[in-house]
Amino acid sequence: MIFHAIMVWSLFLLFVGHNQPGGGFAAGIVAGLALTVRYLAGGAGELRAALPVMPGLLLGSGLFLSAGFGVVSMLAGGDVLQTWDYDLHLPLIGELHLVTSVFFDIGVYLVVIGLVLDILRSLGSGLDAQINRAHEEVNR
Repeated sequence: MIFHAIMVWSLFLLFVGHNQPGGGFAAGIVAGLALTVRYLAGGAGELRAALPVMPGLLLGSGLFLSAGFGVVSMLAGGDVLQTWDYDLHLPLIGELHLVTSVFFDIGVYLVVIGLVLDILRSLGSGLDAQINRAHEEVNR
């Protein structure tokens, strides 16, 4: 029941991380905690239902986004991982303060979630097999 609330909190930490405590790593740890709680509550099937993406895809895309942001800022004439601020006015929404370092944070967020998901799937598979064997022995 608390999975969705924890995921919203993790997204909040992700997007306020450049101005307040938080950021990609902290948000990723919180999202990993939500996935771990979901796994403990329902097993591997519940984890696959919560995030039906391969962990390698999350790890690779997060690493690509984080490293790509560093290269893009260099190609734009700045330093590695230099950040720029943009203030946009959106109709019906209002002012939006966009900081380009959020893309680096999103990459770190994806790497941490991918790593937690990979750990849960690889280490948890042995536990799932033991639980299945125990259920089979009880049913005999």
